[in-house]
Amino acid sequence: MLSEPTSVMPLWRWKRRVEASLCPATVFHCRAFCSTPSEPDPIDIHKRKLFLWFSHLPQEEKQFGGYFSPETMHVDPLILERNPEERLGLLSPCLQTQNSSFPSVTVEQLFEPTDAWSEDRGINVLLYGAVGTGKSTVIRKLVLDWCTGTTLANFKLLVPFSCEDLNQLSKMASLRDLVSRKYLHLKKHPLLSGEGSQAKDVLFLFNGMEKIQLDFRIGSTELCSDPNEALLPGVVVVNLLRKYLLPEASILVTTRLSALDRIPQKYISRYAQICGFTDPDRQRAYFTSRLLQQSGKTAHNQEAQALIELLYLSLQRESQLAAACFLPSYCWLTCATLHFLHFTSINAPIRTLTGIYTSFLRLNFGGEVLGTGAGTNVPIQGHHSSLMLYVVRTVGKLAFDGVTYKRTSFSERELEQWIGGKTKTDEELRQLAMFRTDVLDFFLAPCVGNDKYLSQDLSENDERRYVFAVPAMQEYLAALYMVLGENKSALEKLTRQVSMAIGQATEDVNALMNILSKFIPLRIFAIFNLLKLFPKLFEKISSRNKGSIARTMAAEMFRTEDSYNEDVLDQVEQSLLGVHGPQPKQYSEGQPFELYPIFMGGLLHYGNRVLLQQLGCSIQSSTVAQITLALRKYLVRELSKPQPPEELMDLLVLLYEFQNPRLTAEVLASIRAIRLTNIRMTPIKCFVLSTVLSCTPPSYHLEELDLSSCLLTHDMLQMLWPAFRHTHNLNLQFNSLGPESCILLRDLLLDSKILIRSLQLCDNPLLDSGAHTLLESLPKNQSLTHLSLMHTGLGDKGALELAERLQQHTGLQELNVAYNNIGDNAALTLVDACREHPSIHTVHLYLNPLSDVGKKSLYVRGVLRGHGGSGRHVKVLASVTEGSDISEDWHPILSVIRENASSWDHKRIKQQLKVFLTDLEWGRQQQQSFWKRLHFRKVEKGVKQTLQMLEKDTPSKRYHK
Repeated sequence: MLSEPTSVMPLWRWKRRVEASLCPATVFHCRAFCSTPSEPDPIDIHKRKLFLWFSHLPQEEKQFGGYFSPETMHVDPLILERNPEERLGLLSPCLQTQNSSFPSVTVEQLFEPTDAWSEDRGINVLLYGAVGTGKSTVIRKLVLDWCTGTTLANFKLLVPFSCEDLNQLSKMASLRDLVSRKYLHLKKHPLLSGEGSQAKDVLFLFNGMEKIQLDFRIGSTELCSDPNEALLPGVVVVNLLRKYLLPEASILVTTRLSALDRIPQKYISRYAQICGFTDPDRQRAYFTSRLLQQSGKTAHNQEAQALIELLYLSLQRESQLAAACFLPSYCWLTCATLHFLHFTSINAPIRTLTGIYTSFLRLNFGGEVLGTGAGTNVPIQGHHSSLMLYVVRTVGKLAFDGVTYKRTSFSERELEQWIGGKTKTDEELRQLAMFRTDVLDFFLAPCVGNDKYLSQDLSENDERRYVFAVPAMQEYLAALYMVLGENKSALEKLTRQVSMAIGQATEDVNALMNILSKFIPLRIFAIFNLLKLFPKLFEKISSRNKGSIARTMAAEMFRTEDSYNEDVLDQVEQSLLGVHGPQPKQYSEGQPFELYPIFMGGLLHYGNRVLLQQLGCSIQSSTVAQITLALRKYLVRELSKPQPPEELMDLLVLLYEFQNPRLTAEVLASIRAIRLTNIRMTPIKCFVLSTVLSCTPPSYHLEELDLSSCLLTHDMLQMLWPAFRHTHNLNLQFNSLGPESCILLRDLLLDSKILIRSLQLCDNPLLDSGAHTLLESLPKNQSLTHLSLMHTGLGDKGALELAERLQQHTGLQELNVAYNNIGDNAALTLVDACREHPSIHTVHLYLNPLSDVGKKSLYVRGVLRGHGGSGRHVKVLASVTEGSDISEDWHPILSVIRENASSWDHKRIKQQLKVFLTDLEWGRQQQQSFWKRLHFRKVEKGVKQTLQMLEKDTPSKRYHK
């Protein structure tokens, strides 16, 4: 595994490290790496430098937890050899090739001698495939394997070229010059001299042939057989393919589908198509190579293995995910998303979901332009338009329409309407044909299952329907379409251009008119003379659109019909792993698009705007400022209403994706409680919560942070520490926090900067060892007033230690140790300690195995004053009765039991309820008043109803609101 190069590490140190790492893994001669010969072989130098070059992975790969070598991550895609006569039929989706009769081959096999092969004529191989099928990855692995001697060993020299680089060269150069520009050490190598048949040991590699102008007409491209004659780069490549220049050399060319006919068939020896991952086993191998290496921790590897198994089950069901993952690019997106959702670390760089999708598009479309020309003799247009911008204006427009009308599938007729549009010129038609051939299948795939949100009027026809390869991509492109302002009217787009021009103009009227005339037709030019009098008119019109974007984000974020959906991060995970077990009940009739506003917020982040700028999609800073200003107002207004936990979690994700600390602090200033009850917390959700709250000033405090029933673990608790700093009342009930978590909770209570007043730990297996650790904080803590340790496994030992520690903490007011298997003696000792405490007024002891005598003694100890008048009255809640009277807190006790009955031991709870009934019957018999006996009957009825609920095993309905 290669070490990650850092900016502070000298280059020579990094090169020595890489070279040292290659020694045991390569078959280079030892002298090439371990010694310094007087005259090093240029080929060995070439291999070393090529290996270093092609080992550099994109920045996006660092998110997988380390800097991996391509060998550990590479999985060979399916490569099929095609007959020249049938190559045009391969424009159909690669999924149809699973049952193909064409043989599967490797790149090395394509250069094996055949009957038609001769030694004086090299082999020309054309390797082609759609966007995302893995062409660049295959080439990278091919070069690295040649460097290590594991493939193409029959070629002494491999010379890779990027056609995009060649197309940038405007000066004429010979073949030898082109090679020496890239590889100086090969400047005088005899294999490229053209003498004899030495060139038979050379393989030229031209990657991305669609990016260079090739003209095979004799009248346009002169013949040349001299490697030293200076020509245009395109002419040199043409002569190599013609076998007029170095005919013995072999050539490998890669290209997209739309450029197949750029090279005449007679110059190609073999055609091969890269078809991606057409079977679940290849996909699983890819997921394994990525996810299992993300961490050296055994626990993480076990979780990664579980994720891979769930993915494999989803792929085997021939789900929509399997249809998308035939493209290795979508396998990368799946792994990156799952790594983001499950293996987020506080030590790793901040990653956002919007950033992952933006990086994904940059990896696949960075630098890509939409050229023209589908035939051999049609030159590529000199001025190129951004391919990504074309995607936004076509596929993004389709995605936006689907989000607007709650639709995820589209018919062929609708694709024709949205993607084709109103094309008129031959140029536009050629661009459209190239786009459909190369790019459209990358985003849209045939629907493999029934769309549950498909409207009946559209599903009545048996027309084939298409969906986005991954559901989130539809929402991302719709958000990008919206933020880029592509949905504006023609007047709004025009006024924006005019406003920008005015801002850069001088006060000179003539200069102003010259600028305006570039945008406005002469026949309506007179209307815009009003700008002389009202220069801010168009700025107002432009800002109105920014406000509509902010309103849309807020409205989509707080849709009433989507309030019962799971939070967006769970929705993203389910779209990848599927839903196992009972299907969750959906309250909305249409498809929820809750990622749409979150992506809009994420796209405004500076880092994503930089990546989009590289793709030709520009979002101005002034636009971001106006949207942010309007968004803050709408978010603060919406947050004045109570929000369900899922909606609140989505808001936190939006603020996290936005990565704007000032906006986050201003929005959170209106929030005084964050209740995330029943949200399934994961590492990324904990990280989001802590990151968002860290944007607030030190003076900001939450009255309540409710994380009950959130499946929290010890590791998650560590990630939440920054969030706890801003909390007064912390609710951690019904989680999986064990004794080791008490170390962190103890340190939390000992921190003088953290003022936690109420700590609720009910239903966490702390045990007496955890309680011992937690109670160490009591002597130095001055803020805690309410402590709940109900059902934490204290036992008598924990209760007695708590009694000893109480006098060391003078601020505690209420203590809950119910349902902890505490006996009479320990309970009496604890109540005595509470009575002697200066501030404790309530102790919860119900659901403990207390005898009748013990409960009566507790009641007496709590009521009577101590000797000398130093004692205090302490309310002891041991049962629904207090002696012969009904306890004032009988209703809260029963409510607690009902709320927790689903997770507690039913047998033990029913036994305690029967004890309550016995206490009530005895107390009722002691009463002379008819009204008191009637009150006893009412309480008995409540206990019996609770008992019946347990006997029927009915889940608690505690969250019906």
